[in-house]
Amino acid sequence: MSEIVSLEVLKPSSALDGSHGVNRGSGPMQIDAQDDRSAILAWLARFADSPATLSSYRKESERLLLWCVLQRELALSSLRHEDMLAYQHFLADPSPAHIWVMAPGQKPARSSPLWRPFAGPLSPQSVRQALSIINSLFSWLVAAGYLAGNPLALARRKTKQRSPRVTRFLSMDQWKQVRITIESLPQETERQKAQAARVRWLFSLLYIGGLRVSEVCDGKMAGFFCRPGADGKDRWWMEVTGKGEKTRLIPATTELVSELMAYRRSRGLSPLASHDETTPLLLPLIGAPKPMARTAVHEIVKSVMEATAARLRLSGTPEAAAAAAHIEQASTHWMRHTAGSHLSNQVDLKVVRDNLGHANISTTNTYVHAEDDSRHDATAEVHKAGWTLR
Repeated sequence: MSEIVSLEVLKPSSALDGSHGVNRGSGPMQIDAQDDRSAILAWLARFADSPATLSSYRKESERLLLWCVLQRELALSSLRHEDMLAYQHFLADPSPAHIWVMAPGQKPARSSPLWRPFAGPLSPQSVRQALSIINSLFSWLVAAGYLAGNPLALARRKTKQRSPRVTRFLSMDQWKQVRITIESLPQETERQKAQAARVRWLFSLLYIGGLRVSEVCDGKMAGFFCRPGADGKDRWWMEVTGKGEKTRLIPATTELVSELMAYRRSRGLSPLASHDETTPLLLPLIGAPKPMARTAVHEIVKSVMEATAARLRLSGTPEAAAAAAHIEQASTHWMRHTAGSHLSNQVDLKVVRDNLGHANISTTNTYVHAEDDSRHDATAEVHKAGWTLR
């Protein structure tokens, strides 16, 4: 088997690059791609304005292309239904592991010779997600005229409807345990104080604001602003740009603004940002005030979840062990689900929809301040992280 390399530098031989794949379309094409890698890159280019989606889709298409070339020894544009069945089994057990799976605890750069496309076997849910993304790729390549047919189109469709319930969130009691971990972070040195302040602020953004990780990393503190409502009352808001470059307003509750001011003071900044300030929402502990990478944010969240799980296991009770097992699986996006789940139990779903940006917001809503004010009050009244007072 050849060396594992990333999609950016992979150069299959002419026999495996797809230029003569048996499933290539015979009619006119809508994309300028003559091989499989170029076709995948054309598909991925559509998601350039959505970093999280691009990263996820690149990962799955890259895994498939590497498997085709290096293990199946077949061009992607020559895949048939039987090949996709084999690939489904491969996702659940990428072997040989020493070739396909990264060493435990390692997160090398994609350019490193130690990089591998898998961190381990995929769960059944992750396999379904991977195949769903690959199905979208194939369908698009068929529509573009690059492929004659979709090799996943014959996959067996389960008639049983999966539950629409979201399970990747923390219960109120589990969120309380995470808060305890955060509020117990050591603050003996200046660095520890800065780190504790950043962790608390990050979780405030994720829970009170319901932000996506991309919104945390790309957001600016100048996004916070105050405006008078239709009733003459001043309210604070946070403007963020989310998926698809869509901008939305999130109620900046009294608690969230208080956390913002505390975090800014911990960094030696004025309590509130000026309208033209470029300071990122979340800052590195040292160095220039630049946006943090999504991987760094994920690592912060994961470390808090793992610390919480470890502490719960010390009690030795079955209930604590079950809670620990759930919490240690939690990711950054779980916090967004947690925020939405907790809020939806207490307010109208329209409030949740608009806060999390699940639906398009009409341009006319810019002028309908009364509805926004009602949503602000509904959110601020019931949705709080529950931090202890400083």
